[in-house]
Amino acid sequence: MKIEDQECCPEFDPAKWDKKTFQWENKHFLKESIPTIFHIPFPATIGKRITKMMELADKAEANIPDKTDALVLFRDPSAFRSEILYSVTKTVDGATNTDVTGTYAARVFEGSYNSIPKHMKTMQKELQAEGKTAKDVMVHYAYCPGCAKKYGHNYMILFAEV
Repeated sequence: MKIEDQECCPEFDPAKWDKKTFQWENKHFLKESIPTIFHIPFPATIGKRITKMMELADKAEANIPDKTDALVLFRDPSAFRSEILYSVTKTVDGATNTDVTGTYAARVFEGSYNSIPKHMKTMQKELQAEGKTAKDVMVHYAYCPGCAKKYGHNYMILFAEV
């Protein structure tokens, strides 16, 4: 089957997320950690962790019903470890569960993985112009590499806790 015919990542609508503010109150996520080398993850590790979280969420019937609202967030607490947060509708047995509470400013950017530092600086400048400061930043990649090729875009959403 050709990649163009495969159902994988839903088509992304940047307008739904760009320059929006989200107030999350105990938003449910599954959490996994992966090793990185100076913020660069091992791709095979990402796939294994996300597959594990998807399977646990499927088994618990906790997946987000509308795939266009589902989030897989990446956060780098250090240069040698990333956290993956997978949004779910409820607590899932057998998984590492975490809830996220806070106000998050979202901005949509397009580019390669290594463009994230540049996008973070741009976002920080935009927030400063609004009198806000990012306490923490998480990234959602709209497409896997195959779907980025299929759709012709490599969108990402930066969520800054403000």
